[in-house]
Amino acid sequence: MRFLHDQQFLWTLEGIGLLLLFSTGVGQILARTVRSEQGLAVVANLNQRIRSWWIMSAVLIMAMATGGLGSVLLFGATSFLALREFITITPTNPSDHRTLFWAFFVFTPFQYWLVSIHWYGMFAIFIPVYAGLFVPLRGALAGDTRDFLARTAKIQWGLMLCVYCVSYAPALLMLDIPGFERQNIKLLMFLVIVVQLSDVMQYVFGKLLGRHKIAPLVSPSKTWEGFVGGILAATAVGAGLWWSTPFKPWQAALIALLISLAGFAGGLCMSAIKRDRGIKDFGAMIEGHGGVLDRIDSICFAAPLFFHVTRYFFT
Repeated sequence: MRFLHDQQFLWTLEGIGLLLLFSTGVGQILARTVRSEQGLAVVANLNQRIRSWWIMSAVLIMAMATGGLGSVLLFGATSFLALREFITITPTNPSDHRTLFWAFFVFTPFQYWLVSIHWYGMFAIFIPVYAGLFVPLRGALAGDTRDFLARTAKIQWGLMLCVYCVSYAPALLMLDIPGFERQNIKLLMFLVIVVQLSDVMQYVFGKLLGRHKIAPLVSPSKTWEGFVGGILAATAVGAGLWWSTPFKPWQAALIALLISLAGFAGGLCMSAIKRDRGIKDFGAMIEGHGGVLDRIDSICFAAPLFFHVTRYFFT
């Protein structure tokens, strides 16, 4: 719990709390002033999202406050749930059950164990190489060749997105940055704040100003106005948080811009998967947001990029 004595960490928590209080107040005011049926539906969804953000923020902060182990366990559980949602919407055959057992109960915990012991060399290649080669082999041994390529690719893609990419978030704790020792939890906080705020502000600007759709057949709610407003807002916040990172202000701004763009790409690609499967959300676990994978789709793309940029330029 040493981070509860870190003044910068506490300032960040205070900022999150004030933002949530402000959002809650705005949501309650809108609920009492909006009269149109369509407007009430939007406000109701907004307030559902805010309530969920209170819960998610509390869980995330408690995990981060414990340091490395709590963060690894939280993201490990998140990966497990996200993989479950992904596999649920991509039907498999009974012959895939043993392969899925390995994916859920061997590869996922082993990946996060590698993160917990800071074994970068194996962490970086375990799922792309060893698990990636094992999945088709195990499928072939089952003897079922129906849609073999598609079934194998679904499991591999699920492991890559839901487990490998997400595990890069707690892996930030293994980076050895000169002058920033034992403070890496604030890098994880920076990543989550910037990427999730980008998502939220894209939603807000899209609802307020959105006119021109980016990819209407993939994600009808994403607009250029929302995209620009959300990315710029997240970049500004990232630059403003430079004091809690090993970055200079201009570096924090560039990195925030980079991971916000990556987060947008993740959300768009995951929307394409949902459209392909004919569903609106990956699940219904989180009120107002859908499933776990709906909430972390941007982190799937942003976390690996943030990790490697930081590792290459700052360690």
